[in-house]
Amino acid sequence: MSRAQTEAAIERGINYFYSLSNRGGYVYFVTPDLSRRWGERVLDENTIEVQPPGTPAVGMALLNAYKTTGSSIALNAARDAAQALIAGQNALGGWQHTIRFDRPTGEIVSFDDNQTQSAISFLMALDQEVDDPELTAAVEKALTLMKEAQLENGGWPHRYRSQGNYHDYATFNDEGINDCIRVMLEALQYYGRQEDEEVLLRAGRFLMISQLPPPQPGWAQQYNEFLQPAWARSFEPPSVCPSVTLNNINSLLDLYIHIGRSEYLEPIPDSLQWIEDIRLPNGKWARFVELHTGKPLYYDRGRIRVNSIEELSEERRLGYGYQVDLRRKLDSIKQQYQQIIELGRDAYIALSDTSRSVNALENRISQLSAKVSAIIASQDSKGAWITKNDRFKKRTPGQLWQGEYEVLDRISSYVFIDNVDTLCEYARLLDSRIE
Repeated sequence: MSRAQTEAAIERGINYFYSLSNRGGYVYFVTPDLSRRWGERVLDENTIEVQPPGTPAVGMALLNAYKTTGSSIALNAARDAAQALIAGQNALGGWQHTIRFDRPTGEIVSFDDNQTQSAISFLMALDQEVDDPELTAAVEKALTLMKEAQLENGGWPHRYRSQGNYHDYATFNDEGINDCIRVMLEALQYYGRQEDEEVLLRAGRFLMISQLPPPQPGWAQQYNEFLQPAWARSFEPPSVCPSVTLNNINSLLDLYIHIGRSEYLEPIPDSLQWIEDIRLPNGKWARFVELHTGKPLYYDRGRIRVNSIEELSEERRLGYGYQVDLRRKLDSIKQQYQQIIELGRDAYIALSDTSRSVNALENRISQLSAKVSAIIASQDSKGAWITKNDRFKKRTPGQLWQGEYEVLDRISSYVFIDNVDTLCEYARLLDSRIE
């Protein structure tokens, strides 16, 4: 595919998807006839999603398209997405799962599932491209929140302000603290302020002190005020968590690369070895590993412990990842860590910043070529990418999922984001070839 064909597909896709926006905001799914809208649940016409792949994630894809193509439509759509988020920013400076245009914003900030964090990331990125005092003020308000919400120990809670329950705990689950660290690293990169580095130093210290001791040198999903692994929901027990541990190693590497403190590397070798040692016979890893014994933990709702995944209720067995495949992620982190150790920080950064070799550039273009052709071929005459016969969980308001599925044609924000980002990468690679 040529650069012109790729850019035309980006423009068509954005033109169509922008027409689906609700006051600049987005949901996860709509039917082609626009009669139904979904996020985590069915949504009405006054509601947009914040949690990815909702409004901030779509906004970031639109901004990526603008920076790749210079499209004014992409920039206008990105600015409208920012306005929708600013309208839903609450008095504390953050966001919850959704924005309801017909209701006042709540007084709770959620750090769950990259909700507040993704909104801040997008607004900061857009703030680098446009001169908009209202946008800049929203960013400042949000970064002030990040400092105020940081716990005394250096972590961030599941929700802010205090709820009087597990939402107050320092929470790594769903990469809550990791996403907060990412946001503050971005803020440091964009604005270079000492106060943002101080927030990161406190967060780095929390990563160090919350690592559990040998023979289980990993991390828990959440910690109480006494820095002990603690219960969250009734199926999330105090435990050591391999996936959380890998996320925290990633954060330690990021902190080392950006701040340069060698102590951030010290917890990593033991943690990597522990993860290798507790792999299950089926090649996967348990989400929860029992403290002291190293046994996998499986809990149903109501804190009912069972001995295997097969004994869980259908809703829990199919609705939660009690066993996960971490091999690819583990290998990637080990490779990055080894490169940093062998090269040293400065050489590693220089290597990462080095332009692609001609061979690497051509290999990547070749890898993406078939995918780009398929993306363009799957776009309809209006510019829509419709997922045909999409199978998804059937949700009934007020009820737990009962194991039922629906099959419908749907337009997905995740598909839109992935397709636009892939097309943008391909276009930039073609530009690099020309240069």
